[in-house]
Amino acid sequence: MRILIVNVNTTASMTRAIGDSARAVASPGTEIIELTPDFGADSCEGNFESYLAALAVMDKVMSYPEPFDAVIQAGYGEHGREGLQELLEVPVVDITEAAASTAQFLGHKYSVLTTLDRTVPLIEDRLKLAGLTDRLASVRASGLGVLELESDPARAVTAIAQQSKIAVEQDKTEVICLGCGGMAELEEQVRAATGVPIVDGVRAAVTIAESLVRLGLSTSKVRTYAPPRPKVLSGWPLSTTLITK
Repeated sequence: MRILIVNVNTTASMTRAIGDSARAVASPGTEIIELTPDFGADSCEGNFESYLAALAVMDKVMSYPEPFDAVIQAGYGEHGREGLQELLEVPVVDITEAAASTAQFLGHKYSVLTTLDRTVPLIEDRLKLAGLTDRLASVRASGLGVLELESDPARAVTAIAQQSKIAVEQDKTEVICLGCGGMAELEEQVRAATGVPIVDGVRAAVTIAESLVRLGLSTSKVRTYAPPRPKVLSGWPLSTTLITK
């Protein structure tokens, strides 16, 4: 089984960390291929960057030359998953939905810990669109930018753990979701600080993607995610592969 996992930003070191985290939970025989978009922002922290990332992720996936069995979009709260579902016959899993759906097996309420406060509405909107807000206790921001997760990991762990403890004590959450692909591999530190289950969306997405492939299931094509109708895309700046497939 081959799973593509696509970073939404252009920071290669973050892509490598995401790939390493995914491989840590992948089953024997599952090949994880991590991809970095060819264009876009070095971190996604707003709607402009998120929409740009959606185009970049679709372009990168559709340009991949070898067969694959599933795709994971490794951006928390980012746009674009629906476009991939229209374009592909294989399962597409978004880490936002993977983390939240997994959390609901583990406790009555869950919270998401993310980066900057400006990303909170984006995540809330994505969870609402996915029908996953009924058991959402809160979305809290650590106050750190995405790139600070790499440049100052000690500060990142402290800030995320502090907000996680507040979510448990004040919001009455019982499960914490790490709300950024760049937070991969922080579970143990945050779990030690809070005593509650910690869900990393990257790792949750791998197990879900594997399960869908083994069950022989993929996106329904009868209505919402039917393939795009043939169109003339004037001035399209991306790969011709994306247009013709």
